[in-house]
Amino acid sequence: MSQTRKLLRPFRYVTPFGVAALTGALGIAAYTGRSLNTPRRQTWLDSYTFSPFEMQVPYEPVSFVTEDGVTIRGWWLPRAESRRVVVACTGHRGAKHELLGIASGLWRAGDNVLLFDFRGCGESDPAPPSVGHNELPDARAAVRFAQERLPAGQIGLLGYSMGGAVAILAAAADPSVRAVVADSSYAAISDVIANAYRRRRLPAQPFLAVSDRYNGWRYGYRYAALRPVDAIGRLAPRPVLLIHGAADELTPVAHAEELYAAAGEPKDLWIVPGAPHCCAYFADREAYVARVAAFFAGALET
Repeated sequence: MSQTRKLLRPFRYVTPFGVAALTGALGIAAYTGRSLNTPRRQTWLDSYTFSPFEMQVPYEPVSFVTEDGVTIRGWWLPRAESRRVVVACTGHRGAKHELLGIASGLWRAGDNVLLFDFRGCGESDPAPPSVGHNELPDARAAVRFAQERLPAGQIGLLGYSMGGAVAILAAAADPSVRAVVADSSYAAISDVIANAYRRRRLPAQPFLAVSDRYNGWRYGYRYAALRPVDAIGRLAPRPVLLIHGAADELTPVAHAEELYAAAGEPKDLWIVPGAPHCCAYFADREAYVARVAAFFAGALET
């Protein structure tokens, strides 16, 4: 029997409807994989963004190399008189200039701040992105850079959406990170994808199972690798602040509640009424900066 016939043999009793359903599931899996793991298409506008200059904050362009050889580029906002360092992580396919509001606020509050672009984004080297898996080496390299730049520094991680998940996962494995703020983080990426299917009136199963296997085959990781809810307990006794918008449809507020329940003390949960995904900052900029700055001031001065 030929190799082709052997491969097709398990499907010899599949009905035409079954073939159509399988084809549709594979198509949805491929679309999901592309959405999670391909870089945003950049345009000429990406070369003309704000920098710390527009925020009247001194800064230095910096770069560092990950353990797998990717060059990551960012901005160092210095506070020579301070030991506090906040390393900020952007969301999925985001760029460092998107965090200039909170970064400049933290700098004015007395923190050194490191902003950087994840691989395949902004000014960093082109490399396959993901929704947290491939970005973990970037976050680890950013922490190492901060440690080398300020050997006596006390480092905290701040992350948004995917960046919040990366911050939790990276800090859970690195006791040198003293505190974490995660805004709009997912508890498990599989639940985010299942929610996206349901919002499009698709059954979460079996599409989730098919897309999980497809993602592992095509992009090298399964969804189970991205479960901050399983890691957040290892942060204790280091403090964590979870922020989430009550009107978040992409990553529902239940994710924050699940993370909070799994976290050890000390922990804090701030739910912002009416705020969509990653929009708690915009609900009240002054209050947001004050609360995050106070958290890091307390956590990184002990």
